[in-house]
Amino acid sequence: MFKNKNILIIGDVMLDSYLFGDVTRISPEAPVPIVNISNKKDKLGGAANVAANIKNLGGNPILCSIVGNDQNGKTFLSELEKLGIKTNYIFQSKNRITTVKTRIIGNNHQMLRIDEEVNKEMNGEQNEILSLIKGTIDYEKIDCILFQDYDKGVINKKIIKTIIEIGTKFNIPIAVDPKKKNFSDYSDVTLFKPNFKEFKEGLNINSSDDKLSILKKGAKKLHNKNIKIVFITLSESGIFISYKKNDKIIDKIIPGIPRDVIDVSGAGDTVISVASMLLNDINVEEIANISNIAGGLVCEEIGVVPINKEKLLKEYKKINQSYE
Repeated sequence: MFKNKNILIIGDVMLDSYLFGDVTRISPEAPVPIVNISNKKDKLGGAANVAANIKNLGGNPILCSIVGNDQNGKTFLSELEKLGIKTNYIFQSKNRITTVKTRIIGNNHQMLRIDEEVNKEMNGEQNEILSLIKGTIDYEKIDCILFQDYDKGVINKKIIKTIIEIGTKFNIPIAVDPKKKNFSDYSDVTLFKPNFKEFKEGLNINSSDDKLSILKKGAKKLHNKNIKIVFITLSESGIFISYKKNDKIIDKIIPGIPRDVIDVSGAGDTVISVASMLLNDINVEEIANISNIAGGLVCEEIGVVPINKEKLLKEYKKINQSYE
């Protein structure tokens, strides 16, 4: 099902760091629990988690982004290398720090998150990133371009406009996982996948209509910007999809599958990763169906975890048999 595709990923990367331990007492210094740390793990987050998902699905992720010229940046590059993902399209900046989100887990429950990040737009680094991206498209056969935006400054209007023009010129499908800041700057793309909160914020929707009416009206606005396929992730409710078929707009909700949800972190990354690997290969509803299953599966594990291809295919076959 999943072909060996070259997926160019442009976006904000980060380290998801986890400190695991046990809580047995409260601090005498303040009414807070003491976590006795027994284990630490660093995982790839943001656009890098998308790259890890693509790699697990049998694709070739080409990740273009920026990290700081710091120890966390070195750790990030090391984690990429462990997965066999190229690091030569990652720019190390002396003017920024590497984004790190540290979660403290006590007795299997998240107790605190500490963020280290810079959210400002790039300055001189923008030309370096554009040069890396253009060089990639010139020298690699790109099957899909994926914008993975976390509002950390890597993606801006110039990069969006330039890359969409290049992708359109070479007839490369373009997928987008947007955030609020650049939401309105995307047009002429193949797939657009916000979650429901991002969807409402990005379109400034403050309607009291029922959810389905809001989804349909908002999707129509996106189609007017020549966005071909709209996926809105709805957490446990599934995915709303909207696309054109024979000049008619098809709106439909792919229902969620009941699961023992432990952690929703990274589920959106998994959905867009699966969808980008399947674009132009199978029909839209089947792409949404498989992406929906994948997003649910990663919610059954603690922390940001990329999808396991074999587990996904097994689950897909089991669910399809139950529908027959």
